[in-house]
Amino acid sequence: MSPTAWLGFLVAAITLVADQATKLGLLFGLDLPARDPVQIGPFVTLTVVWNRGISYGLFQQGTAFGRWFLIAVSAIACVAMGWWLARAGSRLLAVSLGLILGGAAGNAIDRVAFGAVFDFIHLHAGSFSWYVFNVADAAIVFGVIGLIYDALVVDRQRASCRGQRIRV
Repeated sequence: MSPTAWLGFLVAAITLVADQATKLGLLFGLDLPARDPVQIGPFVTLTVVWNRGISYGLFQQGTAFGRWFLIAVSAIACVAMGWWLARAGSRLLAVSLGLILGGAAGNAIDRVAFGAVFDFIHLHAGSFSWYVFNVADAAIVFGVIGLIYDALVVDRQRASCRGQRIRV
């Protein structure tokens, strides 16, 4: 496996550990469910939300079949991300895929262990309120941003460099 792929898998492992450590620390260390909500600053509150759906709470699943269906989809996505990551040709692509892989695995572990994903970070300002998310969700968002940047900017730069003749 290439050093680039190792980097991506390292990022996935760090993301997974950070995600699970924050969730377990808040659930069992801080006992956030008993203290909910906990104001961290003027714009950040820790609160307990159990997401039985996918991103932004879409497609909520209230049945065992729905839960295991989402777990299966997550497992397939993790395998696909791992396969793609093993073939990543750039550090940006590897890191982006690692973030997505680690985040997807972290949320899948929640679904297996708790039946839902534990979300806890709530950003807000005045009447503005962002959805409640976790470390895995943030990693997935940054990973997707990296994939988009790689596809739209870096790939074009590589293509334009290949199209230019190098003069000696």
